[in-house]
Amino acid sequence: MISIHFRFRSLFTASSLGLAVMLFGASCSEKDDSSTSNAPVGKPVVHTVNYPLFYFAQRIGGDLVDAKFLAPAEIDPAFWNPGDAEILAMQSGDLLLLNGADYAKWLAETTMPGSILVNTSKAFSGEYLASGEAVSHSHGPGGEHSHAGLAFTTWLDFQQALWQAEEVRDALIKLLPDSAPQIEANFNSLADDIDALNARFKTIGLALKDKPLLASHPVYQYFARRYKLDLQAVHWEPETVPDDAAIGELNKLRVDRPAAWMIWEGTPAEASIAKLKALGIESVVVHPCANRPEAGDWLSVMQANADNLSRIAE
Repeated sequence: MISIHFRFRSLFTASSLGLAVMLFGASCSEKDDSSTSNAPVGKPVVHTVNYPLFYFAQRIGGDLVDAKFLAPAEIDPAFWNPGDAEILAMQSGDLLLLNGADYAKWLAETTMPGSILVNTSKAFSGEYLASGEAVSHSHGPGGEHSHAGLAFTTWLDFQQALWQAEEVRDALIKLLPDSAPQIEANFNSLADDIDALNARFKTIGLALKDKPLLASHPVYQYFARRYKLDLQAVHWEPETVPDDAAIGELNKLRVDRPAAWMIWEGTPAEASIAKLKALGIESVVVHPCANRPEAGDWLSVMQANADNLSRIAE
């Protein structure tokens, strides 16, 4: 809100004072008419710290909001450091949807208006998991980072994803109370899709009970807990072919856990697939979809993940 301050000279003649009063009144009248008829009308701007929340905001808010996700496509949003322009844009938005679980660590060093912040995982914050990892590494243009601390891919547990979507719904209703029926209807449609994913992965989890599995990266903690998967993570990258040392560490893991499947967070290099196959290990992709997918959307990627994981259960 812009405050307009008028400062007048302290001495007026009677006639000049009267003229000033009349002009001031006319000016206010014109301003009131203008503010009523020409006030800018725009959609509330809703920023998100990752793509799943952007997808939820789009599905639930629909045409009522302008959802924005500013992280570049080639960087994991969890480790992205926005520049001044992006921070200013988020500060001036109407909402900033947070993932919680120490996601987007840049927030700790940035001042954001408390009124726009929504922690979408607050309903289950008492159930956060430790990542179990402290290895620093780098991949892509995001620079070196570590997965130490809390596990943050909360949305791969689809019950948690539903709770996060509920927080998005509640925040949007608070922002747009007159549009509550439409927001609620949009949310119900999304909730049906998430419930279907949750049910499908529970079925897959039952089929995989007690079957040891490997994961290429420590991003499946909540996923494994919800669907009761016996999952052990290494620290590989899909685009990097494991060297002899990495294969040696993998073989040590398999002494007590003869896993025959590796779950990758992205499509692995053909040479990696071949190396694992020579060890009797097949590869399958379960993409976390933290950033925009090259094709489809969050829902279609999760459905493809279910199709891929079903191969192990066959």
